[in-house]
Amino acid sequence: ECYVQNTAREYAKIYAAEAEPLEGFGEVPEIIPIFLVHRPANNIPYATVEEELIGEFVKYSVRDGKEVNFLRRDSEAGQKCCTFQHWVYEKTNGSLLVTDLQGVGMKLTDVGIATLAKGYKGFKGNCSISFIEQFRALHQCNKYCEMLGLKSLRSTHQKQRKPTSTKSKTLPNSPTIKKTVPKKAREPRDFISSEH
Repeated sequence: ECYVQNTAREYAKIYAAEAEPLEGFGEVPEIIPIFLVHRPANNIPYATVEEELIGEFVKYSVRDGKEVNFLRRDSEAGQKCCTFQHWVYEKTNGSLLVTDLQGVGMKLTDVGIATLAKGYKGFKGNCSISFIEQFRALHQCNKYCEMLGLKSLRSTHQKQRKPTSTKSKTLPNSPTIKKTVPKKAREPRDFISSEH
């Protein structure tokens, strides 16, 4: 728990260093540190300690990305959390995602990290790889993504379609015109007519 949150905290510091100088960006989310305490005389010898957050506790993103959260979408803190996720995703070439962002205002705690199956630079997260796939499919860029110059995930996550095998058919009364029809067309736009 400490390792995951403090790793995410380091990414948040780098994100802040890039975002804060941008005109109009403003305050950035901060992941608070968490510490492991050894208490040998106690029945539970280990505990974690972190700053107490006072105020309304909000989940800006959930681990599996399925929950629609209006505070995430509409609030400044929520949008900046989504941008932070996008930034980390892009910086790690889609290999790591900080998720389960929650807290009070811009102070976040109890975050999760998803990595590809093999991990990222020796680090394995505590969330399923499916969270990365869901984020890639569901993330909607906002003005903060644009301010940081992040690439839209809509164009980068769409799978490259494999060329389908085609059959050439000669149309009646026209030996020079052929119509190319994909073997299996999924949408009307997949039909392509060409002159040869």
